[in-house]
Amino acid sequence: MAERTTGTGVQSVERVFELLELITDAGGSATLSELAASADLPLPTIHRLLRTLVGLGYVRQLPNRRYSLGPRLIRLGEAASAQLGALAMPVLKNLVDELGETANMAVLDSDQALYIAQAPSRHSMRTFTEVGRRAHTHATGVGKAILAQLSDEQVRRVISRTGLPAATQASITDVEELLADISRIRQRGYSVDEQEQELGVRCFAVGVPGAPTPTAISVSGPTSRVDDAFGRRAVPLLQAAAREIAEDLTRHR
Repeated sequence: MAERTTGTGVQSVERVFELLELITDAGGSATLSELAASADLPLPTIHRLLRTLVGLGYVRQLPNRRYSLGPRLIRLGEAASAQLGALAMPVLKNLVDELGETANMAVLDSDQALYIAQAPSRHSMRTFTEVGRRAHTHATGVGKAILAQLSDEQVRRVISRTGLPAATQASITDVEELLADISRIRQRGYSVDEQEQELGVRCFAVGVPGAPTPTAISVSGPTSRVDDAFGRRAVPLLQAAAREIAEDLTRHR
């Protein structure tokens, strides 16, 4: 029998990805009843799809009966992140050419900012970041620009799972203070890491609109070079770069 289709594709495939996204939105694991409440699908259908995903290794059933994302998704995610980073590299290199400081791209992955691309500064004094490194979202420029793309409730859920550990004495450690900072980021269109991740380092970052997962790009460097005047030059260039990456993503879909 031919697979039933919707207006845009094969229905069972759409349902599988809906379940994977719901598990992701729940922080990486969810119960059958939680999925049933969110998916608007019959419980037997959800159970059948989950059994198939468990058998393929894309979902795991934990001892407490919750369903979590499976290890086979890691390879897919790493390959997709590498492709996204490669697509953005020319834009990041242009930022370095214009501003002279290190440019980075990061995505939201397992409630943290995962750095997937970097164009390094020509200066000998650089920042701590490198491709493949993870950092808490609340203490980095890219992380806060990523959180600004989520709702306040989603931010609260992320922070409930990760906490607000202080990387430096400048780190935000109160969720209400973080939400106030995120509100300002949404209004002005960029975030600032004021030595919150690393003392002596300042970072300006913006979100990438329309990315497949919350994504941000940044420029960062020592506070002696990355000052307010630098920020006034950097922010418009970052915003233009983010729009260019978004257009590239649209063309490659």
